[in-house]
Amino acid sequence: MKILFFTHYFPPEGNAPATRTFENCRRWSAAGHDVTVITGVPNSPHGVIYKGYNNLPYQVEEIEGIKVIRVWTYVAPNKGFLRRVLNFTSYMASALIGSLGCTRPDVMIATSPQFFCGWAGVFSKLWHDVPLILEIRDLWPDSIKAVGAMNDTVLLKALYVLEDWMYHRADHIVTVGAGYKKELLKKGVPEDKLSVIPNGVDLDVFTPRPPATQLKQRWGITQPFVCSYVGTIGMACGLQVVLESAAQLREQGRDDIAFLLVGDGAQRVALQQQAKEKKLESVIFTGLIEKKYIPDVLSISDVSLVHLKKTDLFRTVLPSKIFEAAGMQRPIILGVEGESARLLEDAQAGLCIEPENAEELVDALLQLEAQPARRTQYGIQGRQYMQAHYNRDTLAHTYLRLLSEITGETKKKRTNQRSQRVETAP
Repeated sequence: MKILFFTHYFPPEGNAPATRTFENCRRWSAAGHDVTVITGVPNSPHGVIYKGYNNLPYQVEEIEGIKVIRVWTYVAPNKGFLRRVLNFTSYMASALIGSLGCTRPDVMIATSPQFFCGWAGVFSKLWHDVPLILEIRDLWPDSIKAVGAMNDTVLLKALYVLEDWMYHRADHIVTVGAGYKKELLKKGVPEDKLSVIPNGVDLDVFTPRPPATQLKQRWGITQPFVCSYVGTIGMACGLQVVLESAAQLREQGRDDIAFLLVGDGAQRVALQQQAKEKKLESVIFTGLIEKKYIPDVLSISDVSLVHLKKTDLFRTVLPSKIFEAAGMQRPIILGVEGESARLLEDAQAGLCIEPENAEELVDALLQLEAQPARRTQYGIQGRQYMQAHYNRDTLAHTYLRLLSEITGETKKKRTNQRSQRVETAP
């Protein structure tokens, strides 16, 4: 098949959307399919263009057999509403223009986040007239409202209208969890138009290994027990709970537990400043690191924290942090309710706490710090569960089979339509 993929994020960017797209595309390419990705110049999360790249109207490179077309975008950091909207809409326009010069594919995929990437696919479908798969990894604009970035304004209502139109124009929608599927059903999307293909983990990369002790030395970690959070430090993450927990542990005289916050985002500077003002020396911020170093970070983590704000919308999500930590046999403390909590309980891979509840986070940490055998068992069970249910090789094959079915059905319909026109011709 010829597959054309629209994505706002792609390696060398290392966030979850970039990783999911790349891991699927490289497997499809290795299986003999012709895969083209249209994306922007790498710049996330700071809005600073990565070394070796220029923000040009059109440039092409190849990454592991994938043809990568990079188009111009208005570059902006992952904060500030107006500049981010300009970043999103400029990608939509540039990606659409870039797609017009592509050989007609057999199928197109457009992935969220962000919202306007889906619309690049919708407009390109008008030109290429091939099936469009819309991949929903984040429920825009619900997520904007949930984190308080936008209230019930005329603009927000307009985005909901555009969302509905986008779902209607897609031939099929792939979501990353059953919770998303339920929400889309509530929005009126027909069930036969929906498939669930979750995120997963590359178990050859995220595999148990000896601790990378040089990282402890690099970041000045002297505490014997490390709780790590690895990922975007943004509005949705609710990481104020870490500062509150660190303060409670200090009051209890527990200076043997470190919080390692690895990553960057809109809230990182503010949280780091608060930690400094409160003299919370047990909270360590590393800033952004390359994706390839995350397994080493997890190797020095005694427990991995996965956390989001307490809001109903986040009951639908399955953060990719769960899969990576479990793949590394790290026990998990999960501050996300709903689908994620059910997964962790099924996997028996850690402890669930109420989101934004510092007392419960402290209690979970003290339990696991005191019970190394329990931590080991959670880790073993988590990796076994990932092997059985969330192996990226298996999931990429499932996705590919869906694409084949959809393109096959479309070709069959068109053949039948041509036959009917011939039969009814005078």
